[in-house]
Amino acid sequence: MSATTPASPDASPFERVGGHAVMRAITDRFYDLMDQDPAYAELRAVHATDLSDMRAQLPLFLAGWAGGPRDWFEANPGKCMMSAHGGIAITRATAEQWAEAMNRAIASVELSDRAIGDAMADVLSRMAKGMARD
Repeated sequence: MSATTPASPDASPFERVGGHAVMRAITDRFYDLMDQDPAYAELRAVHATDLSDMRAQLPLFLAGWAGGPRDWFEANPGKCMMSAHGGIAITRATAEQWAEAMNRAIASVELSDRAIGDAMADVLSRMAKGMARD
């Protein structure tokens, strides 16, 4: 399915936004923003120097989370986003930066179903902000 061919309303959110290619594009844009935009410097500082593993893992997480293939969850049994980020001091500021960067990333990518993309952005933002520990 291309980004211009809408999926069936009965399809999963993963399918409705455009599948793996779209999840990869969102992830690449998100990490590019985090790496290059000074507005996300605090968020960037709490991450490893090399983002390549995260760039590989996030689209797999997003795919399973959105009803697509559950490869990330099968490779990480018992893990959730909270446990995966257990060693990172997530503040309100870094959670806000994460949410804003993800919103921008989703908004910048061509999606098959913009309404589902907007809903994903909303839920991911709330999830990120809910992880703040200060």
